[in-house]
Amino acid sequence: MTDTAVLPAVSSPPPPATRARGVLRQLGVDTAYSLVSFPVAIAAFVLVVTGLAVGTGLLVIWVGVAVLAATLVAARGLAAVERSWLPGVLDRPVPRPAYTPAEGRAVRRLTTPLRDPQCWLDALHAVLRFPFAILSFVVTVTFWAVALGGITYGLWDWSLPDASADPDNTDLLELLGFQSTSGRRILFYTAIGLLFAVVLPFVVRGAALLQAQLGRALLTSRAATQAELGRLAEGRDAAVAAEAVALRRLERDIHDGPQQHLVRLGMDLSRAQRQLDRDPDAARETLGEAAVLAKEALEELRALSRGIAPPVLADRGLAAALAAVAARSPVPVELSVDLPEERLAPAVENTAYFVVSEALANAAKHSGASTCRVVVVAAGPALRVTVEDDGRGGAVLAPGHGLAGLADRLRAVDGVLTVDSPRGGPTRLVAELPCGS
Repeated sequence: MTDTAVLPAVSSPPPPATRARGVLRQLGVDTAYSLVSFPVAIAAFVLVVTGLAVGTGLLVIWVGVAVLAATLVAARGLAAVERSWLPGVLDRPVPRPAYTPAEGRAVRRLTTPLRDPQCWLDALHAVLRFPFAILSFVVTVTFWAVALGGITYGLWDWSLPDASADPDNTDLLELLGFQSTSGRRILFYTAIGLLFAVVLPFVVRGAALLQAQLGRALLTSRAATQAELGRLAEGRDAAVAAEAVALRRLERDIHDGPQQHLVRLGMDLSRAQRQLDRDPDAARETLGEAAVLAKEALEELRALSRGIAPPVLADRGLAAALAAVAARSPVPVELSVDLPEERLAPAVENTAYFVVSEALANAAKHSGASTCRVVVVAAGPALRVTVEDDGRGGAVLAPGHGLAGLADRLRAVDGVLTVDSPRGGPTRLVAELPCGS
């Protein structure tokens, strides 16, 4: 079977009308953000600075603790408002950090905001945001006023005092050394208005982004760290769960298989020892049965060891280990391995080996396949393992199924397992894991 590469469709650029609507929409969002956030920034600055000052001054009589807690709760609410505005300005989703939950007795619940680092970051944002909000508001209002006033200057030039009637009344043209007439003024100020209108989206965008980036740094930075810690915790839990399941299954299989054969083997050897003098023929027959039991026990132990990294993997690398797995598979395997010269990380090699061995074992047991294809490729920073068979299909990646253990092992090393197995086949398992894990 040959894989066919599918080239991504080349998307054509959006038409000018669509781009213009996008620019105007973003200009409206940035303008609204700069204008609306200005009074909110004033209120936040006054509230937080006043609350922190009063709360700090009252700490000596313990009332300050409640004042500081209330101030931080208010800063948290104002930060939530800012976070709701950031996605529109930054044009991408913004993660929300997890706050420390209020637990315990009344005093401990009261001091929860004081022990939450994010609440202090919210208060810091309320203080540092104030000058950025002023700058954003002034720039936005100024550029909008000059652009609109210049473009519409011809409509209200008649209402201005005549410079010739008052020597002290001079306009910009006269200050620049030009003779000022009505026509020249209209042309000059209209040109200035058009120039400001052209640069208006970029200037307003820059002012809004300057303020929004401060909010992103202070209000969402811990959310990314918390998400990464949560992901690592999930990977650790998945690894522990996968190892626990594998250990229980190995213990059960050893107890039900090789252990029973070895007990029976010991009994047969004892019986043959007793029969050796009085009935040599019976002893030879018993020893033959014992040899069969020893062979069966050895085969079962080899089958159970497929989930354990073999010595060839540590000594000769992943390619040699996969070749050994493919050679002893009951289903014929077409193996293709493309790996770099340097060895991969041990966790990556062990996981890839386990994925291939388990997938081939499942195919031999459940799929009814006549052939399997294994492709292992190190493409850039990721290792891609593909196992495909021509069996009956129907494999699902769900809790309680065998593939769930593979998914847990991959998640422990930041990997992902994808299963495509329609009814009637074929079944295709794709595991992707970072090479540097």
